[in-house]
Amino acid sequence: MAPERILLTGGSGFVGGHLSPALQQAFPNATIHAGGFDVTDRPAVAAAVGDVRPDTCIHLAAVSALRQARRDPDQAWQVNLHGTLNLASAILAEAPGCVLLFVSSADAYGASFRAGRPLDESAPLAPMNPYAASKAAADLAVGALAADGLRAVRLRPFNHTGPGQSAEFVVAGIAEQIARIGAGLQPPALRIGALDPQRDFLDVRDVCAAYIACLRHAAALPPGTVINIASGTPRSVRSILDTLLALGDIEATIETDPARLRGSDIPLACGDAARAHSLLHWQPRIAWEQTLRDTLAYWQERVRQTG
Repeated sequence: MAPERILLTGGSGFVGGHLSPALQQAFPNATIHAGGFDVTDRPAVAAAVGDVRPDTCIHLAAVSALRQARRDPDQAWQVNLHGTLNLASAILAEAPGCVLLFVSSADAYGASFRAGRPLDESAPLAPMNPYAASKAAADLAVGALAADGLRAVRLRPFNHTGPGQSAEFVVAGIAEQIARIGAGLQPPALRIGALDPQRDFLDVRDVCAAYIACLRHAAALPPGTVINIASGTPRSVRSILDTLLALGDIEATIETDPARLRGSDIPLACGDAARAHSLLHWQPRIAWEQTLRDTLAYWQERVRQTG
C-alpha cells in the first residue's frame, strides 16, 4: 500500500532536498510533512507526530559531518541518539502503525572494515569516531524498539554525494576547490586529506531511490530489518580527484590538509548490497562519472553566483 502521510525529518538537508521531490513523484497522492521541529525537543517531537499521524516516517535529521561531530560530540549524541529515541517513542505513542525508515550509516561498521572485504549486514558494529558511535547506538536502539512493536527498517547507506552536498564532505570539497580555481578565485592548489583510502561511493539520487523502494516493500519487511545501501565498488580519493581535475580541465598541486585527515582511518570500506537487491529490487543506476560531473557543475554554478 502506498504511503499517504509521510513525515520527513531533516528535509531541509542535502539528502532531503533530493528526497522530497522524489517522494512526491513516486507517491503523488501522499502528503509530505517536512519536519521543521528540533528532534532533541521531546515534547515538540511528540506534538509533531501527534498532529501529522504519519503512516510513514523517514528519519534523516542528524549531525552527519564527522568534523562537526568531533567539534561537538555532545551535540552529535543528543541529535543522533536521543533525537532518534524521541522520534521512535513518539511514533509508538502517537502513531503505532507508522513505518519508520531509520537512516543509519555504514560508518557504524568502523573497525569491521579491516577485514578487507565488502561487508554485509551481519558484520559487527564497531564505530571508530563520535559520529559513527552515535549512529551505531541509535541503530541498536531502534532494533531493540522493534521488538517492542516499532515498525522500523534500518538502512545503512555508504558514502553518498551529488549536487548540493556541503564542502565538508570529500567529493564536494574537491569539486568546490576546482570550481574556485577555474574561476580564478583560488590559487591552483588543492588542500585535501588522505588520497589512498578507498570508499564505496553512491549518487545521492540512487540512495533516494533505495529509500523509495524500501517504502514500496515495507509491508513485507520484518520489524528491525537492516539493509545496506551500497555500490559494492570501492573508489580511491585519488581517482576521484583525478577525474574531477580532468572534468574541470584544471591542473593543480596537491597539499595535505591536516584538518581533513582522519586519525583512525582504514584503507578500504566497501559494502555488500545483495540484501537490497533481493528485498528491494534496487541497484545503483547513475554512472559514477555523471555523479562527479553533476557535482562539479553544481559548484561551478554556485561559485559563479556567489564568488
